[in-house]
Amino acid sequence: MKRELRLSLLLGGTFLAAYLVPWSAPAVQKALSEAVLLLQDYAREHVLTCLIPALFIAGGIAVLVSQASVIRYLGYGAKRILAYGVASVAGTVLAVCSCTVLPLFAGIYTRGAGLGPATAFLYSGPAINVLAIILTARVLGPSLGIARAIGAVVFSIVIGLAMHALFRKEEKAKADAAVPTPPPPARALWKTVVLFALMIAVLVIATWGRPAGVTVTLRDGSVVSGTRAGEEASSLLLVPEGGEEIASLPKAEIVGVEYSPSAYTTLWRHRYAVAGVFLVALLVLLPFWVGKEEGLAWARSTWDYALLILPYLFGGVLVAGFLFGRPGEEALIPSAWVQAAVGGNSWASCAVASVAGAFMYFATLTEVPILHGLLGSGMGQGPALALLLAGPALSLPSMLVLRRVLGTKRTGAFILLVVVLSTLAGKLYGTVIGG
Repeated sequence: MKRELRLSLLLGGTFLAAYLVPWSAPAVQKALSEAVLLLQDYAREHVLTCLIPALFIAGGIAVLVSQASVIRYLGYGAKRILAYGVASVAGTVLAVCSCTVLPLFAGIYTRGAGLGPATAFLYSGPAINVLAIILTARVLGPSLGIARAIGAVVFSIVIGLAMHALFRKEEKAKADAAVPTPPPPARALWKTVVLFALMIAVLVIATWGRPAGVTVTLRDGSVVSGTRAGEEASSLLLVPEGGEEIASLPKAEIVGVEYSPSAYTTLWRHRYAVAGVFLVALLVLLPFWVGKEEGLAWARSTWDYALLILPYLFGGVLVAGFLFGRPGEEALIPSAWVQAAVGGNSWASCAVASVAGAFMYFATLTEVPILHGLLGSGMGQGPALALLLAGPALSLPSMLVLRRVLGTKRTGAFILLVVVLSTLAGKLYGTVIGG
């Protein structure tokens, strides 16, 4: 019956969209273009280097890690200091967006992790991104960077504890009714650790962020040095040395880009080669350390997670692009509407920033140039922090996937907690800093 109802709603919605939406209008055509281009950007920048490794890690958790171990350290009755401590700092290792963290979250949650630690990890994964926090401090100011770092760590723990408290009865019943699955084939613990370390290394190195220090040579011969602040569809954004405002340099005028020499830059230049070395090492070890049946189970589990997540994820990215567009581009909802609603440090402006950030899709590090533009258009410091705390951790695509994994009630509670806490933090910060 539910399937028939969903099919009826889908058919009805498709008919109404086909009948009522003015698809030939320029604004709608632009929004459609932005939807497809955002999906293309996501496919090019995230699927091969982020999402596929994350799916394999999730599949590996389901097959290679014993359920008893997950329950012991992250389950309903696990020690809170250990469980929430590990979950809350996960983002210092995983520089992933709100969508790429989903397979990892689904992997530990379906394997037996408690709702509290699992949602703490879900929030912290994309929120506690060291590079993003450093870039925030450099471009938007030290106080905003510090507030973002503190807020992200505290929020991950508070949200996890709140989800645990809200659904304690259901989680206890789930834990009591859990039927332990057979343990994985006997394998030395250090071998399992090495396998996961190699997979995580591939994920982390392949997604290594661009260096911040950059020197750009333009077609007219001028040279601009400064801190890279991100990029838009047609422009490179940076803060010139000694300046405060972001300069937008058209990509068509750029003839050369040099990054400040450092070990970080060297690793970024050779990230795919280094990630490839870890991948080759993993592939060499697999036939010796993972049996045929176990390997097939790993592949099936990875494919199951892909079927669970990818349709909703890609659909959500299309919808987000249709509504909000890519950074620096307009779509169905004009950016001027958002700018007009987030001025000052009122409760309303902080709430609007939290909700807008929760629904918009932010690829890793794209929130900083977006926020800089909004601040230059009159956005208050409080709403800026609210968007920084809500935006990277949530997006419309991630909401659709979460509903599939957690159900409507738990997903709604998680979204509400992120939005409300971000609004409160933004208002407090705006009152203290913005006056």
